Amino acid sequence: MTGKTSVPENPIVMTIAGSDSGGGAGIAADLKTFAAFGVHGTCAITSVTAQNTTGVLETFDLAAGAVGSQIEAVCSDMDVKWVKTGMLASSEIVSEVAARVKKHKLSPVIDPVMAAEAGGDLLRKEALTVLIEELLPLCRVITPNASEAGALAGIPVKTPDDAKLAARKIADLGAEAVVVTGGHLDATDLLYEAGSGAFTRVSGTFVKGGTHGSGCTYSAAMTACLALGDDLGTAAWKAKKFVEQAILRSRPAGRGVNPVNPLGQALEEKERYLVLKDMKEAVSILAESPDFSKLIPEVGCNIGMAVPGAGSYEDVAAVEGRIVRHRGRPVPVGCVDFGASRHVARIVLAALRCDPGTRAAVNVKYSKKTLSACREMELGISSFDRAGEPENVSTMDWGTAEAIRAYGSIPDVVYDEGGVGKEPMVRLLGARATQVAKLAVELAKRVE
Repeated sequence: MTGKTSVPENPIVMTIAGSDSGGGAGIAADLKTFAAFGVHGTCAITSVTAQNTTGVLETFDLAAGAVGSQIEAVCSDMDVKWVKTGMLASSEIVSEVAARVKKHKLSPVIDPVMAAEAGGDLLRKEALTVLIEELLPLCRVITPNASEAGALAGIPVKTPDDAKLAARKIADLGAEAVVVTGGHLDATDLLYEAGSGAFTRVSGTFVKGGTHGSGCTYSAAMTACLALGDDLGTAAWKAKKFVEQAILRSRPAGRGVNPVNPLGQALEEKERYLVLKDMKEAVSILAESPDFSKLIPEVGCNIGMAVPGAGSYEDVAAVEGRIVRHRGRPVPVGCVDFGASRHVARIVLAALRCDPGTRAAVNVKYSKKTLSACREMELGISSFDRAGEPENVSTMDWGTAEAIRAYGSIPDVVYDEGGVGKEPMVRLLGARATQVAKLAVELAKRVE
């Protein structure tokens, strides 16, 4: 399969799998992954598991007829083509799923789930035989890990060459394409397309984070990509990268193996959009206030805002060329972007380390009148002395942290009186860029 194919405007996909009461794998991981790719996810639950991050405690398989009824309800009403299968615990469930796949001419992506990441068997031995005989010949893609590939092919898979041999053997059983995922080998996935006999290596790296649900997430991502019209190679690459970022963004959830976070990247992108939106509004507030021009320092001023949990200056948005005074008015020089100012980013990051809710700052011109106006506004004020700055540190990082330490919490205002070759400065801190921009405009109106 090459290139993009014609796809519905709103692709509908299905997962046929077990539930994970811990929310990390199975149906939970699949639906989150579908949502992240923007396809409509439907489901047929095969088994209910009593499961958490430490393992599977008990499983309760649904009757095969109940599984079939769920598939029938969806497929009789919605235009479903691509479907992924996960936990198919019994031979009866496998046979029922195979029958429904035939009836509705579905294109299955099979994740041959045999054991949970955190521990616990999920596929009976007799069911594996039925899966090989009845469902495998119907599948478009199967995505076993090394252990699962070995069980399907009947050989141990411990090296990339073993994976190649296993992929061919699995394809000989009827699968159109095989992806042996590399999480238990060298982090490289191996795609084999039976029609062409071609192998494609999808390279990757081991990343730190929770891996519970990684296999489910991978096959669900492939299903979504294929439903969106991607060819097999592209779908395999996108699924690989998606799983890596989901592992990187995993969050602590229990005492065992932490689950992947399929929506982590989408939520981060949302936060970055919201920061940029707030920043643009804040810059407009400053630019539209002639009074604010009197608070612009000789070196110009800048305003910045961080995403929640920011860890570097690339997570802080600011004005690329600062805000300067021109003909008595504030003028932004450049656009708002992330990583635009390390100077204001250091102030914001220092505050953020002490209080996650303080994510914005703006620097304004220092004067005794400015400080007097701050006191009139009953703002919390703290300062630092550049003379006490240690060697080999960032002034803004150290100075902001020092002022916060001296104040005992996050002040509204941090100032310093400058030093040799350094202009004195006042910084206003707050939760949002629009908040500190409005504060700066109000301050400017009070400074004569």
